[in-house]
Amino acid sequence: MGRSSKDKRDVYYRRAKEEGWRARSAYKLLQINDDFNIFEGVTKVVDLCAAPGSWSQVLSKKLRGEAGHKSDAKIVAVDLQAMAPIPGVIQIQGDITKKSTAQAIISHFEGEHADLVVCDGAPDVTGLHDIDEYIQAQLLLAALNITTHVLKKSGTFVAKIFRGKDVTLLYAQLKIFFSMVTVFKPRSSRNSSIEAFVVCQGYSPPDGYVPNMSNPLLDQQYDLDFNSLEGPNRVIVPFLACGDLSGFDSDMTYPLELEPGKSTYTYTQPTQSPIDPPYKQACELRRSDMLLKQASSGLDETSRLIGERPREAVGLDPGPTTLDSADQPGAALDKSSTSVCRKDMEVGLELEEECSGAVGGAPLCSSTAHSGGKTCDSVPGEALSELTASLNNLEVSKSKTQEHSSVK
Repeated sequence: MGRSSKDKRDVYYRRAKEEGWRARSAYKLLQINDDFNIFEGVTKVVDLCAAPGSWSQVLSKKLRGEAGHKSDAKIVAVDLQAMAPIPGVIQIQGDITKKSTAQAIISHFEGEHADLVVCDGAPDVTGLHDIDEYIQAQLLLAALNITTHVLKKSGTFVAKIFRGKDVTLLYAQLKIFFSMVTVFKPRSSRNSSIEAFVVCQGYSPPDGYVPNMSNPLLDQQYDLDFNSLEGPNRVIVPFLACGDLSGFDSDMTYPLELEPGKSTYTYTQPTQSPIDPPYKQACELRRSDMLLKQASSGLDETSRLIGERPREAVGLDPGPTTLDSADQPGAALDKSSTSVCRKDMEVGLELEEECSGAVGGAPLCSSTAHSGGKTCDSVPGEALSELTASLNNLEVSKSKTQEHSSVK
């Protein structure tokens, strides 16, 4: 499977690289704007959880032109991670749950508030849907909290949401602050994904509401079961699926579009690679063919340490260990010997491995025989007793088996 396999499977991923977008999510914002026209009359925008910057690219292109200098629109992008620069976009590396971040945003707007706030943030999913939905809901409410600090009245808020069984509470929270809330599924969002986007228009907070960061909204206690409400008392948030049949389906596989006169497909590199990913060191080791070598050398080092240190010190079950001659002054150890300690040639493989010692690859016993009442010099007395008992048990079992055979 070559590099172009994902280009075949995901048409939006391929087109994003060809058109210069940093991620395929750029088409989601473009399709939201096609249906809701959220960019009309906007001069101040905040992009929360902006990295890697595809939504900031869309905002810059639509509001400031290709070169980022067409108009005086101000775009502020906020994320905990560092992000490569984008023309016409002011970047803040900060936490959206901190009031200082909200104050920094307003300072770039010279004390004024934003016309539009967008957020495409999502947690690293675990695969446990209930947990993922809860974390995403908390992230959305954190975005809503900072939005109440920076968004002007009648402004618009767009954010990603996971549509789960308990999403009704989120809808009710959003309806408190916005006159119109719509759940929107862009065509570029895969049908298999539970993600959608809430488009909240007409920001109008309750009378007397004071924006604060101290209490997440979902931590309040509610005695009302929103799912039990009926009729006009129940908030029904409209749901829209955008696009028409002429557009691309994000779940379909499309053939690679070859340029006229060319018989082979030209692979396009991603527009902007991550500038400081957590897996950066692993990639560098792999390019220099050092990843496997370092792993194998690590195993060798571990084996050496296990041979030199007590087994319990390296996380192994304590057992017989190799003793140095200094620990037993009267012992004459033959360190060059690699023979195993066993009573005779019929001792089982399991006992042989136990006595040969898997600790650091060194034998537990250096004597050439363990019969005739000889003592195994390199085995402690307690371990020697256990080995002798095991040998005796084997001998008894062997004798009984032979007697049983002879009787037959």
